[in-house]
Amino acid sequence: MVPEVVELDANQLQVQRIVSSKAFKTSEVHRNLLNYLAGKSLSGEAQNLKEYTVGLDVFGKPASYDPRQESVVRMHVGRLRQKLSEYYRTEGLEDPVMVDLPKGGFTLTFAPRPVVEVPVPDPAPPPARRKVSTREIALAASLLLAVVSAAYFGVRLSRAEKTAQTGAQLPWTPELQQLWGPLLSSDRPLMVTLSTDPFHASAQGVAVAASASGVTGVGTANAAFLLGQFLGQRKRNVFPIRSDLLSMGEIAMGDVIFVGSTVGKPQIQAIPPIDQPFVLTPEGVKNLKPQPGEPAFLGDVFPKGGQEFEESHALISNLPGLYGNGKILYLSGNTIASVMGAVQALTDPDLAKQLVSSLKAQGTNGSLPRFYQVVLKVKAMDDTPIDITYLFHRELQLAKSPLGAGSGRKNVEKP
Repeated sequence: MVPEVVELDANQLQVQRIVSSKAFKTSEVHRNLLNYLAGKSLSGEAQNLKEYTVGLDVFGKPASYDPRQESVVRMHVGRLRQKLSEYYRTEGLEDPVMVDLPKGGFTLTFAPRPVVEVPVPDPAPPPARRKVSTREIALAASLLLAVVSAAYFGVRLSRAEKTAQTGAQLPWTPELQQLWGPLLSSDRPLMVTLSTDPFHASAQGVAVAASASGVTGVGTANAAFLLGQFLGQRKRNVFPIRSDLLSMGEIAMGDVIFVGSTVGKPQIQAIPPIDQPFVLTPEGVKNLKPQPGEPAFLGDVFPKGGQEFEESHALISNLPGLYGNGKILYLSGNTIASVMGAVQALTDPDLAKQLVSSLKAQGTNGSLPRFYQVVLKVKAMDDTPIDITYLFHRELQLAKSPLGAGSGRKNVEKP
């Protein structure tokens, strides 16, 4: 018997074209999610989908899965939306069908690519040539730099677009205010500093290294993009800068967020004038002063053979700036997933709520510590965090000295 040939319609063909693309080649979890949502959308069932159902059907969550406690579905849906946008900016420029995933639901939309008619201008005499002044060249360069910086951080230049994007973002919660309030309310410029050194790749070369020209690694760029979207709506003077271009004068005058691996950067690691009980090494996080029941070392575990998951560790260090002025926030790890995990722990409302609760639980007066270090365990697949777990933290304190707190002469961990 000759098997029946099933012809796919244009929308189904477009989904298959996307899942076979380079943008989705390395991410099985997003291929599965796209196929699942496409099937539900084309059958008219997506409107009734719940986050809980997606967690069970796509991510194999148990029946006890609670979407309020785990953000894995929301995180991957948001990443799928980004990957679709990335696909249509590159490989899908001429595809006949546009597939989109609007925020606020699980229904994919399918629309034919609009035909753009290019008007033929009337012939006109060539304009008279004039000499371009040095001032005009400088102005054009400044505008180009501003546009590139804004685009890099996902900051829209249109006020209407910016308002729409803000409304579609996750809610601003009291926990996020507690974590970010000191940085966002400061008048000091905020520099998001991107690591330009390679990640410490796994045995299978999971991490993508920066090139010799100083281009930021993929993991750092993705984390910085997510952080930039989060900060760009809430603080005006945010500046992206590579770590090798950051001067000590800029550090002294502003607040700094460092995104990426700090391994092999002694000039960066030596900036905070305070002892740090946790230190990132190429193999994991070293616990210099383990408390009862804590390991002295937390090693990163990479996939071997047929394993799909990796476990790495993220280190969040919220420390004082030079001379005790301002703040320096390190979001560091050895893998793409661990750096992303650190950023998500501070920007996702649910994860932020858990983090604040853990930080307050061991505090001396039930308030959020001013300075602290947090160690997270990040379970990942395809370089994407699927589970971010708080392990432990330390509250830090600048010791008083004859020169005053924050002098940098003698700083110790609070006992």
